[in-house]
Amino acid sequence: MSRFSENITVAVCTYRRAELKDTLVSLAAQVMPAEMTFEVLVIDNDDTPSAAPLMDDFRKTAPIKVRYLHCPAGNISIARNGALDASDARYLAFIDDDEVAGPGWLAALFDTLSTTGADVALGPVNAVYDQITPDWMRQLDTHSTAPVHVGGTIRTGYSCNVLVDRACSALSGLRFDLGLGQSGGEDTAYFTHAYRRGAHFALADPAIVYEKVPPGRARFSWLARRRFRAGQTHGRLLRETNGLLAQARGILLATLKVAYCTIVATLTSPSTARRNAAILRGTLHLGTISGLIGARPITLYGATADGTSQ
Repeated sequence: MSRFSENITVAVCTYRRAELKDTLVSLAAQVMPAEMTFEVLVIDNDDTPSAAPLMDDFRKTAPIKVRYLHCPAGNISIARNGALDASDARYLAFIDDDEVAGPGWLAALFDTLSTTGADVALGPVNAVYDQITPDWMRQLDTHSTAPVHVGGTIRTGYSCNVLVDRACSALSGLRFDLGLGQSGGEDTAYFTHAYRRGAHFALADPAIVYEKVPPGRARFSWLARRRFRAGQTHGRLLRETNGLLAQARGILLATLKVAYCTIVATLTSPSTARRNAAILRGTLHLGTISGLIGARPITLYGATADGTSQ
C-alpha cells in the first residue's frame, strides 16, 4: 500500500503578506483533471499566527480543501520543512505567497512530470512591474525567474514555482537547511542536493506564475544584495564538494569574472541597463568568492532588513 494518501499538496509559506489572499484565490480557481485532487497547505512563519484570521475567512467559501499550520518563526526553512512533514501527498508543490497562478498552472506542472518522467518540474515566474519601476529594471526583467540549463541539464531549482514527486528516492529524507532560512538560498541548496543524489528536473513552460514587484524590491540595492547572496549560495555548494585546490581555482576564476564585469560596466556606462547588468553580474561573482571562503551568509529575509516581508 502506498504511503501517500493525497494526490497533490500545494504549500504556501507565508510571512505577514496581505497578498496571500490573491494567491489563495488563484489556487481555488485551478482546473484539474477529474482523477486528480489537491489540497492547499498554508504554513505561517510569523512569531504569532498572524495569517489565521485571513485563513478562517477564506475557508468559509473556499471550494477546495485548505489547511493552516503555524511554524514560527522568521526562518523560511522551518516553514518549508513544516510542509514536508505535514503533507502526506505523493506530489508536493510550492508557490510563494505573493504570486498568482493561472487556472492551468498546477495541471501543467503535473503534466510535465507525467510526460517527461522527471522528478521535479519547474515553471517560470514572470515579474509584474508598476509604472514607477525604473526603465532599465523592466528592460532587463531583473525579477523574473526561470530554470538555468547547464549543458542542457537543469541542476538545481527553486521553491517559488515547483512540483516534486516525493516517490523519488533522491528526495527521501532531504530537508531545507535551517542555516539558510534567513539568508535565502535554502531552496537552491535543497534542489542541488536532490540533483546530486540523482533527481531529474524538467521545465514546465506553460506553468507560469506572476509576481508583483513591490517598491521595496524595485531598487538596485535590493537586487545587488540578492545577487550577492545567490553567489554566496553557489560558492557554498561548490565548497561542499571541492577540495582546497579546486576552491582556490574557483576563487581565481570568480575574481577574473569580477574584473571582466568591472571593465564591461565601465565601457558601457552610458547605457544604464548594460552597466547595471554588468555590475549585478560582478556582484554575483563577489558572492561566489564569499561563499567559497566560508563567509557567513547575509540576511535577506525574516524581519527583513529592506523593510519588506519574506
